[in-house]
Amino acid sequence: MKEINRLQVVEQSQVGEARRLAASISQSAGFDETRVGHVSIVVTELATNLLKHAGGGELIFRTIQADDQPGIEILSLDKGPGIRNINDSLRDGFSTAGSPGTGLGAIQRLSSQFDIYSIPGQGVVAFSQIWRQPTPLLPPVRGSASELGVVCLPIHGEEQSGDAWAIHQTPGRVLILLADGLGHGHFAAEASGEAKVIFKKYAHHNPAQIITHMHAALRHTRGAAVAIAEVILSQRILRFAGVGNIAGRIISSDEIHSLVSYNGTVGLEARKIQEFTYLWPEGGMLIMNSDGLDTRWNLESFPGLRWRHPMLIAGMLFRNHQRQNDDSTVLVFKEARSTAWA
Repeated sequence: MKEINRLQVVEQSQVGEARRLAASISQSAGFDETRVGHVSIVVTELATNLLKHAGGGELIFRTIQADDQPGIEILSLDKGPGIRNINDSLRDGFSTAGSPGTGLGAIQRLSSQFDIYSIPGQGVVAFSQIWRQPTPLLPPVRGSASELGVVCLPIHGEEQSGDAWAIHQTPGRVLILLADGLGHGHFAAEASGEAKVIFKKYAHHNPAQIITHMHAALRHTRGAAVAIAEVILSQRILRFAGVGNIAGRIISSDEIHSLVSYNGTVGLEARKIQEFTYLWPEGGMLIMNSDGLDTRWNLESFPGLRWRHPMLIAGMLFRNHQRQNDDSTVLVFKEARSTAWA
């Protein structure tokens, strides 16, 4: 089973297709019959809402793992009329005949974590996370010390994405990779996949050292654009090294810093591999994206979005700014909100 799947929902039969896909993914992850049923209800409600309220949209499924427990994330994207009052939409607390659940209320109750964002006239982005074992529902942007949101999808018509990402976490340190193999398809995926192998092997090194190792290891591939960010929470710094057109930004409550990469291609020509150190703000957020997204995005266009779950942020940026002619990845790493952000 692929780590990430996508499905367009534009007519009624695709609601059933979405339900079957979700059931298959959760069964493969070892969910029991009850939990498979919960996933099926959530996906059916999301798909039905896409048709009923937005005239269609897209579902993205991602398998996840934490502390040996598998889970599934479902992202729902549409460009419909949006929701004027989300709180009212969540108050539906009883089942109705002919419905598998109770709309957004059912999705919220059956999810381990749930968040939704909408601007009237600009559609809806909704996110549900469900683990194999039931866990208490966490309000948005609470929970662990950090959260991650990723959308990484191939260009339409390809099974494999030439983009790849990875994360390595130890106490007080988070290391993040984003790689974009040249072109798309199998050979691009081979290059970015090799970058992941080297990243895992040398994860105890700093970003510039890791990319130097990658440059040697990727010579037998077509090469890749690569960026690595290292967040050292105890020192409140971020170290960043990049070669090629991977974009990175640090976002705080009042500032945005663009991260510096050098021209070149890891494995082919990388004349300069240099690491830069930035201050990591309290409650900071890191956004990295491949050139499958255009560079014109601005979170200020989406009031309040920066406070929401990283999957909503990644989903909104992907929905609005993906290019149709390349693989697309957007990764959002977020330190849990503190009172300094309130």
